[in-house]
Amino acid sequence: MQCGRAFATIQGVQSFNSKYTNFKKPRGAGELVTVGRVEDVPAGRGATVELLNGTELALYNVDGEFYAIENFCPHKGAPLADGHLCGHTIECDWHNWRFDLRTGECLTNRSAVETYEVIIEDGWIKIII
Repeated sequence: MQCGRAFATIQGVQSFNSKYTNFKKPRGAGELVTVGRVEDVPAGRGATVELLNGTELALYNVDGEFYAIENFCPHKGAPLADGHLCGHTIECDWHNWRFDLRTGECLTNRSAVETYEVIIEDGWIKIII
């Protein structure tokens, strides 16, 4: 897959700063939430999903497969929905931290973001929160 940008892992990146807290992270309740239609998120794109309680997620369409993660880079709090999507990797726009959408694992250091199960049902996108 050609994405137009090269990724490199730099060993000397800034460390995780725990003072950045994601106040918009949904609290896991096992609730199935309908967030939109499949056609609302074109292939190769991401979107911010704002939930009724003020929390939010980042939703991505990777060749027809949908993934949802928390919309917050643990490094400095950037919205990950605004990042650069390349295959199953999202790169934070602020400082280039990269995350695997399937696992939430940070590919830049030993950090991670929360992932959420996405279900497509009759063209509706539903996320288990």
